[in-house]
Amino acid sequence: MPKTNTPLPTDPQLNHLAGQFAHWRQHRSHPGERIPQHLWEQAATLAQVLPRSRVAQHLRVSPSDLNKHLATLHSAGLAAPPTPPQFVEVPLTPALPPATAAMEIELERSDGARLRLRCPASALPVAALVRAFLEGAA
Repeated sequence: MPKTNTPLPTDPQLNHLAGQFAHWRQHRSHPGERIPQHLWEQAATLAQVLPRSRVAQHLRVSPSDLNKHLATLHSAGLAAPPTPPQFVEVPLTPALPPATAAMEIELERSDGARLRLRCPASALPVAALVRAFLEGAA
């Protein structure tokens, strides 16, 4: 069976980093210049979540050099998992606006007429309404 040259699927972060490596290679001051530390750190970080051989091949670096930088990353404590954020209590906002002072009055006269008032405490001149309602029976 013939072998096909199908490229392996790559992670977008790996593609981005490969572009950074390519840019560095095109713009370095001399051919023997060392790869910058920040690029190695990014490569080592990716090698923690992707296969190391794939990262090395895609970035065109030596797998053994990548392993050395990965070990350096671990020993420096940079590869430690990020600490979870501290607990922050968020106060609950009420679903309904806070209740304002309200009143409810229900009156019934001897003739059977009824008056029910539901209103904020200061919305109406309640005494005048009650008086007018009760006087209406007379």
